[in-house]
Amino acid sequence: MSPVSQQTGRGGRRSGGRAARVALRAAPLSQDMRPVRPGLSGGQYKPLTEAEVLRIHEAALSALERIGLSQAPPSGIAAMTAAGAILGEDGRLRFPRALVEDMLAKAARGITLHGRDPQHDLELTGTRTHFGTAGAAVHLVDPATGTYRETTAADLYDAARLVQHLDNLHFLQRPMVCRDIPDNFGMDVNTIYACCAGTTKHVGTSFSDPSHVAGCMEMIHAIAGGEAAWRARPFLSNSNCFVVPPMKFAEESCVTMEHCIRAGMPVLLLSAGQAGATAPAPIATAIVQAVAECLAGVVYVNSIAPGHPAIFGTWPFVSDLRTGAMSGGSAEQALLTAGCAQMHRFYGLPGGAAAGISDSKLPDMQAGWEQGITNVLAGLSGLNMVYEAAGMHASLLGFCLESLVLGNDVLGQVQRCVRGIDVTEDSLSLEVMASVCLDGPGHYLGSDQTLKLMQTEYIYPEVGNRMSPREWDEAQKPRLLDTATARKEAILNTAVNMLPPEVDRALRQRFDIVI
Repeated sequence: MSPVSQQTGRGGRRSGGRAARVALRAAPLSQDMRPVRPGLSGGQYKPLTEAEVLRIHEAALSALERIGLSQAPPSGIAAMTAAGAILGEDGRLRFPRALVEDMLAKAARGITLHGRDPQHDLELTGTRTHFGTAGAAVHLVDPATGTYRETTAADLYDAARLVQHLDNLHFLQRPMVCRDIPDNFGMDVNTIYACCAGTTKHVGTSFSDPSHVAGCMEMIHAIAGGEAAWRARPFLSNSNCFVVPPMKFAEESCVTMEHCIRAGMPVLLLSAGQAGATAPAPIATAIVQAVAECLAGVVYVNSIAPGHPAIFGTWPFVSDLRTGAMSGGSAEQALLTAGCAQMHRFYGLPGGAAAGISDSKLPDMQAGWEQGITNVLAGLSGLNMVYEAAGMHASLLGFCLESLVLGNDVLGQVQRCVRGIDVTEDSLSLEVMASVCLDGPGHYLGSDQTLKLMQTEYIYPEVGNRMSPREWDEAQKPRLLDTATARKEAILNTAVNMLPPEVDRALRQRFDIVI
C-alpha cells in the first residue's frame, strides 16, 4: 500500500475525493481550458545556434546562385526568369540573392489552413504547432496477424473518420494510396472523397497528373458549396513534391502546382531528399539542400501569384548508411526535422516537416520510442505542421489504423511537453502548501487546487494503462493493442459520413465513388 493510501485508507475521504475527481473529469472542457490543444507554441528547443542558422542560410543562397535547379517546365521557366532568375546554357535556373530576398518579402506569412468546420482552422503563425497524418503508404498493417495487405479507398475513409474523432490529430493529409483503384483520375477523386467524407478537419492531398486538377476542383467546389465559397475558405491543400532531389524540378508536379495556385489551393512545397542518397550525408548540408530547394519553390510560387499561401516543406529524410534504406524513426531524423523548423522560424514562413515515422513493422516498443522522440523534438522546435505524426510504419511503406489511436495518446503527451510549465503568481502561491502542511491532512489529494487543476494542467491517456499491477490483474490483464483496437472499432461503428446527404448524392452521380 502506498504512503498516501496508508494515510487515507480505502474508504471515506479517499472514495469521496475519487468520486469528485471522476465527476470533474466527465465534465467537458472548453477548448481554451484543455491541457493540450491545436496551436500550442513550441520553440524551446534549438539545435542550431544563431550563427549556424546564418551559415545554413548563406550556404543555401550560394547553392541557388552557383548550382541552381534543372528541369523546370517551360511555364515555370517563363515565370521565374521574368521575375529575375537566370537560365544558363546548361538548362539550369539560377537564382540571384536579390531575387530570393525579394520573393521572401512577398511570401505569405501567418496563413490559415481552413477546416470545413471553422473550429478546426489551423493558424500557422510563429511557433504554433499542429500534428497530423501524411504519406503514401501502399500497405495496411494488421497488428493482430502481423501481416500487410494493399491499402484501399475504404481504409483511407476509415483513417479519416478516426482522425475526425481523435483530438490530438489536427489535420488529415492523405496517409495511404487507394491501391484498389487502377484508374489514376478515379484514384484522385476517391482520395478526396474518402478524406472529406471522413473528416471536417483540414485535408491535404496530391494529384497523380496535372490534367486531373480541373475535374477534382469540380468535386471540391461541390463540397464547398460553390467556387466562391471554396476560395473564401479553401479546406484542402496540395501536397506537392515540386522537386526531385538533388536540385531538380519535377516537371509534372510543377505544372500541377501552377494549376492549384490558380485554383486558389494552398500548396505544401515539399522537398524530400534522403540524407546519404539524394541529399548530402552531413545533417547540416542535408538541411542546406532542403532549404535551397524550398527557397526555389518560394520564388516559383510568388513569381506566379505573390503572397499565395504556401508551406515551406523542408522534409529531408535519413538513410541507414549501412544499407541505404530509409530510417524515419532515427535520432538523426529528429535532428533534421528540428533543424528545419528553426530555419522556418528564421524566414518567418509557415513550415512543415516529418516526424512520428516508425521503422518498426508493427505498433510495438520500437514504434513507441521512435514516434515519441521525433514528435517531441518537432513540437519543442516549434514546427507549424508536423506531418506523418501517427500511423506510419516500415519507413512509410505501411499504415496502421490502431497506431492512429495509439498515436493520439503519444501526441497528447507530446503536446503537454510543448506547453511546458506554467509559472504564474497563482501556480507559485505558497498558501495551499501552508494550509496542507500546517493545518491540513499532509497531502494534496482533496485540495481545491488539485481538483481545479487535474483537468486543465494534466492530460490522461485514453488507451494507455496506468493501473497498479493488482488492478491490472483484476481487470484480466488488458493488453495495450487490444484496448486500442476496441477504441478504433468503437469510433468506426459510430462515425458517420461528414458530407451532407444531398452533396453525397450529387458526387456519386457525377463521379465513380467506390466507397
